[in-house]
Amino acid sequence: MTERPPGRLEGADELRVTPPFDAEAETRVEPDERGAEDPPAAPAASAPPAEHAPGRLVIPDGVGAFVGMPNGVRRSVGIVVSRYNGDITTKLLEGALGALTAAGVQRDRIDVLQVPGAFELPLGAMALAKSRRYACVVALGCVIRGETPHFDYIAAEAASGLQLAALETGVPVVLGVLTTEDRAQAEARAGGAHGNKGEEAASSALEMADVFARLRAVTAAPGPSAA
Repeated sequence: MTERPPGRLEGADELRVTPPFDAEAETRVEPDERGAEDPPAAPAASAPPAEHAPGRLVIPDGVGAFVGMPNGVRRSVGIVVSRYNGDITTKLLEGALGALTAAGVQRDRIDVLQVPGAFELPLGAMALAKSRRYACVVALGCVIRGETPHFDYIAAEAASGLQLAALETGVPVVLGVLTTEDRAQAEARAGGAHGNKGEEAASSALEMADVFARLRAVTAAPGPSAA
C-alpha cells in the first residue's frame, strides 16, 4: 500500500441515515361493538424540529482528501466580540476560550478585541486577520429580533462582512453570532440546552486553520517533474 501525503483521509465508513419520522400518519378509529364510535384520540405530539440533518460526511476512497482537526498547538487565535447583549456574549466568549484551551491553544496566544455591536464585528475581524498574527479569527455576537426591521439588516451585514474579511485576507474567520427571535433562544445557545455556539465557532476556526496548513504543506512540496 502506498503512503498517502499528509492531510489525506484513509478509508471511509458507510453512511447510514435513519428514515425520517412520519409525523402525518393517522390512526383510524373503529366503531365499538354497540355501533358507536370511540371518542377521537388526542393527536400525537409532534417531534421537536431538528436543527441539523442526521448523518455525517463520508469521502470515498480513491480521491485526495484534506481533513482538518481542531488542533490549537502552536497557534495564535484572535477573537472579536460584541459588548451589546453583553451577558450573552460573555457566555459565548467563555465557551470559545474553553474550547481553544482544550484544543491546546496557550492562553497568552489568544487576543480578544471588543467592539460595540454586531455591525462592527466585520471591521474588527478584518483588522485582526490583516495583522497576520493569527491562524484564525472567531467573531462572537448576539442579535435578538425586535419590533423593527433593524434585526434583519444587522444580522445580514454582520454575516456578509465577516465572510468578506475571510475572503479578502485568506485567514479563516468563523461566524459565532447568535440571531434569535427572543432572549430565551439566545440563552439556550450560550451554554444552555442547545450548547454554546462560541465553543462551536472556536472549534470550527481551529479546524479551518488546520486544514489550510495541511493544504499548504502539500502544495508547497515540490511536485513530480514533467515528462
